[in-house]
Amino acid sequence: MSIQASAANSIARVLTEALPYIQRFHGKTIVIKYGGNAMVDDKLKKSFARDIVLMKLVGMNPVVVHGGGPQIGKMLEQIGKETRFIDGMRVTDAETMDVVEMVLGGLVNKDIVNLINQHGGHAVGLTGKDGELILARKLTFERHNPEMNAPEIVDIGHVGEVASIDPAVINMLVQGNFIPVIAPIGVGEGGQSYNINADLVAGKLAATLQAEKLILLTNTGGVLDQQGNLLTGLKAAEVEALIEDGTIHGGMLPKINCALDAVHCGVNTAQIIDGRVEHAVLLEVLTDKGVGTLIKR
Repeated sequence: MSIQASAANSIARVLTEALPYIQRFHGKTIVIKYGGNAMVDDKLKKSFARDIVLMKLVGMNPVVVHGGGPQIGKMLEQIGKETRFIDGMRVTDAETMDVVEMVLGGLVNKDIVNLINQHGGHAVGLTGKDGELILARKLTFERHNPEMNAPEIVDIGHVGEVASIDPAVINMLVQGNFIPVIAPIGVGEGGQSYNINADLVAGKLAATLQAEKLILLTNTGGVLDQQGNLLTGLKAAEVEALIEDGTIHGGMLPKINCALDAVHCGVNTAQIIDGRVEHAVLLEVLTDKGVGTLIKR
């Protein structure tokens, strides 16, 4: 067989493998949380944008939720504003919240929208304020200190959690053949802005939309066992057992809990995938192997 024929056969196998997934997910909503290296590496940014455009073109309905912690930190540094963290949570006073809103809702959001549009998509950028998409409440942050009998309640400012999501504006955009790109900023009862963890927003949005899939891009290969092997095809009960025995711990816990909550609320599968891999989203959606950990109901 010639080199040309071999290459053609390889391409044909890839396309054939993708066909049943295209059929299965046609018309289905897939929520993707975009963050990590995939947001800062130019090659990965372009591959992500092309993945999202292709998903839309073959009949899926991708909805993107993005983070932007490093970009926020860089802007605060540029204006000489000190960044303070408590147990990994950014203390967000009113001035910091203004910067967060400008960076997430402006610079980062529009950069993603522009990138998707440059690759042939029709993206529209939103924050949770648009159409009252995300109603938020102030996050009650408890700090556990062995020297104290009760947890200490710490005020970390304009950091929120999702109170409710009204998907009307998302549904309108999807029906109009647009790709929603959402910055995780919510609005409180008094009109206050709140910065919300992007994983949390993606999980709650997937549950509200009754999405087929929730995909969380990370800077890791996925969930690993105690020998460092990748785990996938896990049922919710198996994941809970891995948390209980300490296999899943540390920085992976919030993402896992977000994925579990989505699955328990009706999302069929949640995937934690390696955003450092080019075309990670398409590999997860359209191939047998994928590039991360799949959690299913």
